[in-house]
Amino acid sequence: MTYDRNNVFARILRGDLPCAKVFEDEHVLAFRDINPQAPTHIVLIPKGEYVSIDDFSEKASAAEVVAFMRAVARIAKSENVAEGGYRVLANHGIAAHQEVPHFHLHLFGGRDLGPMLRRER
Repeated sequence: MTYDRNNVFARILRGDLPCAKVFEDEHVLAFRDINPQAPTHIVLIPKGEYVSIDDFSEKASAAEVVAFMRAVARIAKSENVAEGGYRVLANHGIAAHQEVPHFHLHLFGGRDLGPMLRRER
């Protein structure tokens, strides 16, 4: 899949669309989700053009990968969810319902998040 430079996250990175920024460094931008699923719901995106987690893990530099993972922990701490617990989610592809073709993680916290997946009956 080719990277779409007009996806919503690319537009946020360019400044074409606003976001409620919580963190930014050379490699990462993090902001509050516009449709939060928990009291704390932050979206983290790399600044590079990566379609998915597979694309990111294959093509990102070591500095980008390290910065991204450190940002997760730094944000969890600054949002006061690190001690009580939080969840990190990355959707990849159609079956996982990845809505934006730019690799991103969701960080959820601030309440009991329940079981990971519902069992099929």
